[in-house]
Amino acid sequence: MPLHFTDAEYAARQAAATQALRAANLDAILLFAPESQYWISGYDTFGFAMFQCMVLTREGHLSLLTRMPDLRQAQHTSSLADDDIHIWPEYEGAAPAKDLHALLSRLGVAQGRIGIEGQTAGLTDYNGRMVREVLGDLIEASDLIRDLRRLKSPAEIDMHRRAAALSDDAFDAALSLTQAGAFEGDILAGMQGAVFKGGGDYAGNEFVIGSGPGALLCRYFSGRRHLDASDQLTLEWSGTYARYHAAMMQTLIVGEPSATHRKLHSAARDALEACEAAIRPGKPMGDVYAAHAAVFDAAGMGHARLQACGYGMGAVYTPIWVDFPMFYEGNPLEMREGQVFFLHMILMDSDAGAAMCLGHSVLVTKQGCERLSRHAPDLYAR
Repeated sequence: MPLHFTDAEYAARQAAATQALRAANLDAILLFAPESQYWISGYDTFGFAMFQCMVLTREGHLSLLTRMPDLRQAQHTSSLADDDIHIWPEYEGAAPAKDLHALLSRLGVAQGRIGIEGQTAGLTDYNGRMVREVLGDLIEASDLIRDLRRLKSPAEIDMHRRAAALSDDAFDAALSLTQAGAFEGDILAGMQGAVFKGGGDYAGNEFVIGSGPGALLCRYFSGRRHLDASDQLTLEWSGTYARYHAAMMQTLIVGEPSATHRKLHSAARDALEACEAAIRPGKPMGDVYAAHAAVFDAAGMGHARLQACGYGMGAVYTPIWVDFPMFYEGNPLEMREGQVFFLHMILMDSDAGAAMCLGHSVLVTKQGCERLSRHAPDLYAR
């Protein structure tokens, strides 16, 4: 049985997905995105690294084709009945795409209009080519479930709030451990430990940590160092509860903040507040990016900013916790009440060798947005 939401919640999601399927004039959709499978049924696994597909028909019937190791995983975590869980056999020369065709035939949709989620890490190019060789022409439909997932139910919003609380707990741990001579590994351990102690999960990607020159990077990389007496430490992390995320980002200063760091922080905070002010239901996401760029460019920091300033949050899986779409120039997609976004103001000034990043997750409300973090976007010096 599902672990995190009621049967009524899953029934409502499946009904909404079925209605969207019919509106798209599809007879079935092949769900390869683990986020889609989790959202519609609660099925929770990293088994999507292998061949795995969930099928939803226009009649509202939901089926899963997976490997033997995930049989009990589906029984334990999902709303699927045992009869709707199908195992493809593993042996030399196995062809799970043919088993998928056989399942579609039993469901009576093999000759119909079939959509597919192609924009997902849950479908490799190799497996996608196998599916198309067997099934023929398929209709790209990656946005069908993704559009439904963007608007969060009250129960999902509660999960995001819990995730945000875990993000704050992780930040408290980082603040308590960051000082001259501190080891980055201890800081990471404290942050991740705070999430686990709070009942949370692994995040969709590694926590980002970098100090000294590494503070100018916004990706995780292997290697640890001890902090100098005068240093900078950039952190990007997310508390995760029931797979739901609420990311945060912060550059901490070790020692006395320089004039450059103070200037960068002032601009980053102004940009963050401008972005929050630009979040309004019915307004395009491009407005938020424009607000971010206007503040940074006016402060003479156009050379140090990025070409995006945030993205959606949701229940997502590895390799990244990004839940598209992103805030980028000209994005016409309208924001809606009940969506959750991560706003990140990233300044990486290579000429000055200085970084300053501020970010937290927000909930879109009727009037604008609500910060989910309890921490203010201050300049933190340890």
